[in-house]
Amino acid sequence: MFNRSTRSWLAIAVLVGAAGGIAYWFNAHRDPMPEGLVRSNGRLEVERIEIAAKYPGRIVELPVREGDLVKAGDLIARQDSTELVAQRAAVEAARQRAVQATSRAAAETEVRKVQARIAQLELDHTNKLRQDALVSGAEVERREAQRDGERAGVMVATAAMGEATAARTEAEAQMKRLDIAIGDMSLRAPVAGRIEYRVVEPGSVIPSGGRVATLLDTSSVYMTVFLPTSIAGRLQVGDEARVVLDAAPEYVIPARVSFVAAEAQFTPKYVETASERDKLVYRVKLTVPPELAQRHAAYVKAGLTGYGYVRTDAKAAWPAKLGVKLPPDDAATH
Repeated sequence: MFNRSTRSWLAIAVLVGAAGGIAYWFNAHRDPMPEGLVRSNGRLEVERIEIAAKYPGRIVELPVREGDLVKAGDLIARQDSTELVAQRAAVEAARQRAVQATSRAAAETEVRKVQARIAQLELDHTNKLRQDALVSGAEVERREAQRDGERAGVMVATAAMGEATAARTEAEAQMKRLDIAIGDMSLRAPVAGRIEYRVVEPGSVIPSGGRVATLLDTSSVYMTVFLPTSIAGRLQVGDEARVVLDAAPEYVIPARVSFVAAEAQFTPKYVETASERDKLVYRVKLTVPPELAQRHAAYVKAGLTGYGYVRTDAKAAWPAKLGVKLPPDDAATH
């Protein structure tokens, strides 16, 4: 067993070693920056997309798992569409009936038109006979009534054809609506990315708007840093930047300033002096080029800490240690 003195010396040695390690880490990461360059610690963020159901229903398929990389259009989840498919079948049957009714009404209209023309010819012939006193006036009236009846028949048949056509159009519109609804029961990735969370499991019944998964858009990657007024005020959207992650310090990622907050964070209640104003901190986003982030999607992980570097002088050259250095493309696939 160690005596009290030995334990004390061991504790001191451990503390000295830890202090030395901390000092080394601090010095390694806080080396002076060249003129015109500024560094700030930050956190990598990735745009999140909530994959949610448009309609209520039961989840029957959920092929993705947390951490899976997916492409745009990949199936995330599928809801039970049995009822919608049955509704579509009923509407399809109604459409077929409307098509047949339209055909019958069209044929009836043509027949009525022919009969109306014949009735008009017979009336014209009867009028000539009446002029020669070969038929009575009652016969002329009978022919006129027959002609008017046939004309009315044309109007009725035409109206029936219009109703059948309208029924067919309505059925086709309902079919399109149901086709869209059935398609919406398959929830697909709107963009390429990584599944962050799987919120439900197969068999779960979710309401309209219920979430099934959270997707990280691996093409929308940025680091958020906080800079004082004296620095943020000199930045412009589009300025070059660099990102170095603690998890992969050997790589230097190019980025650009994509956002500078209009309002300060952690603002004091009353800001009266210049020294107080200098304590105002503004949120700045350093965005990685989308095609670059997508190409190295395997490395993209929300929450990674690191450093963001910006230039306050556009003429300042990036030092060699901040030259762009990326992981090989083939490594991103592992």
